[in-house]
Amino acid sequence: MAGLMDGKVVVVTGAGGGVGREIAIMMAGEGAKVIVADIGASLSGAGGSATPAQQTKALIEQKGGAAEVCTESVAAWGSAQKIIQAALDHYGRIDAVVNNAGILRDGIFHRMTEDDWLSVIAVHLNGSFFVSRAAAEHYRKQESGAFVHITSTSGLIGNIGQANYAAAKLGITALSKSIALDMQRYNVRSNCLSPWAWSRMTSSIPTATPEQAAEVAKLQKMTPDKNAPLAVYLCSDAAKDVTGQVFGTRMNEIYLFSSPRPIRIMHNAEGWTPSSIASLAGPALAKSFMPLDTSDQCFNWDPL
Repeated sequence: MAGLMDGKVVVVTGAGGGVGREIAIMMAGEGAKVIVADIGASLSGAGGSATPAQQTKALIEQKGGAAEVCTESVAAWGSAQKIIQAALDHYGRIDAVVNNAGILRDGIFHRMTEDDWLSVIAVHLNGSFFVSRAAAEHYRKQESGAFVHITSTSGLIGNIGQANYAAAKLGITALSKSIALDMQRYNVRSNCLSPWAWSRMTSSIPTATPEQAAEVAKLQKMTPDKNAPLAVYLCSDAAKDVTGQVFGTRMNEIYLFSSPRPIRIMHNAEGWTPSSIASLAGPALAKSFMPLDTSDQCFNWDPL
């Protein structure tokens, strides 16, 4: 039986573990040849090792799939180019990119350092741009290609202690929409996926209170493999008309997220003053304000 990704070549960044590993494995299971791109760094981005990527490659090959390893970083223009070049060197083409690589440097905003900010932005946001940009030239020439960028409800909704991560992840949704708009003429698609999973990226969540412990217990039920099917679908020809969207996966749930649009409008033919805003526009608009909530408060039911 033919797989959805038969004949296609896919790059999955951050594929040495967690969500990225499961996406790479399922891509190969659906017939894709996979570049397993991972520098093997720690959760905070320190160090490096080829072992995690090699382990993913071995798992793919054990199931009869085809994979090669690339240990170049996504966080620099030149090394990101080499990741895409690895697909061309090994398999002769590139059909899909999953921008999954990431690190965490969590901390409350007023204590966050310059390095905490720049390091996270470099991997998540810059990395997604650099790898996508490297693939874009080839997509344009062949007039086909797909991007899936991993975002997070930390950016879409909000979380405490993740200003750097949230900013990067919400920035990725704008990057994806811009790619979708700019490259639609070349039959290139770009979408975002916000996964929920218990992995190395969530293992640092504190469990000091009963509430935190209960939240972690929920997360542990959401294994990384639950996110892979949607990523594979979005990269396949079955999703040829799907672009510019933001999806989410949580256990066996799939979400389509809205994009910001005006939800309430106030008009004053005479123009506004600070005082008239305070007395008229402010109170009227306040009825439609979004709550200052976090991801777990928004998704306040048990994963299904």
